[in-house]
Amino acid sequence: MNILCKLLLVLGLFISASTPIFAVETPTKRIVALSPHSVEMLYAIGAGESIVATTDHADFPEAALAIPRIGGYYGIQIERVLELEPDLVVVWGSGNKAEDIERIKELGFRVFDSNPQTLEAVADELESLGELTGHQVQAAKVAADYREKLKQLRIDNAAKSEVSVFYQLWSTPLMTVAKNSWIQQIIAVCHGDNVFVDAASDYPQVSLETVVLKQPEVILQSQDEGNIVGVNWSKWAEIPAVKNGHIYQLNTDLLHRAAPRALLGVEELCEALDKSR
Repeated sequence: MNILCKLLLVLGLFISASTPIFAVETPTKRIVALSPHSVEMLYAIGAGESIVATTDHADFPEAALAIPRIGGYYGIQIERVLELEPDLVVVWGSGNKAEDIERIKELGFRVFDSNPQTLEAVADELESLGELTGHQVQAAKVAADYREKLKQLRIDNAAKSEVSVFYQLWSTPLMTVAKNSWIQQIIAVCHGDNVFVDAASDYPQVSLETVVLKQPEVILQSQDEGNIVGVNWSKWAEIPAVKNGHIYQLNTDLLHRAAPRALLGVEELCEALDKSR
């Protein structure tokens, strides 16, 4: 996945949009799911086999790799949506092009905007998709398990000592996350102290010199090779994270997708912070 695509997918998590939930009058047999996270959710509640098309980068679970692709952040092939005649189109208000979503609505398809903004909202979304697809029972169970696990993660980490963190969203330009970002929610669960939490924007561009001044105890990066090699942190040995070898690479598919596996991302980030405590 190139940097433009990855950043669009990440930043897309945080511009909210709402769509009413429609009651299911007939069984939903054909679903077009226009985001990786909605594909994961649909499989989690037992509705994955009903997905007839999706977008680029929908790669979990393994069965999702066989789903036909009809677009990505650059646009959706509307003619393919027409050909597929879905009972439900699960759009992503901040990850799909607005004009594509509007056109799909104009064509009369039943549309639901899957766009959870908080860790807690993932469970709500699972239940909504359960109602829409007729998989209420499994959705309720998955949502309850998710809520319980998230609650336990908060409890397990609440009493731990704070660790100052720099989250390297990307290297060139050097970008990080701030208070309203999805990643900041995860850092907070792990009782980390984001050194740029109060930045003016949610995804600020910062300088190396400012990072040095912030003196983070931990530096977290994505596993993307371009991000890892983009900054030679060894040149900045005065940073505690560099001096003590607390630079860790994390799985961004877990961290950046608003899906049940996000809790695995929380665990991974918490474990990284624990290594520096």
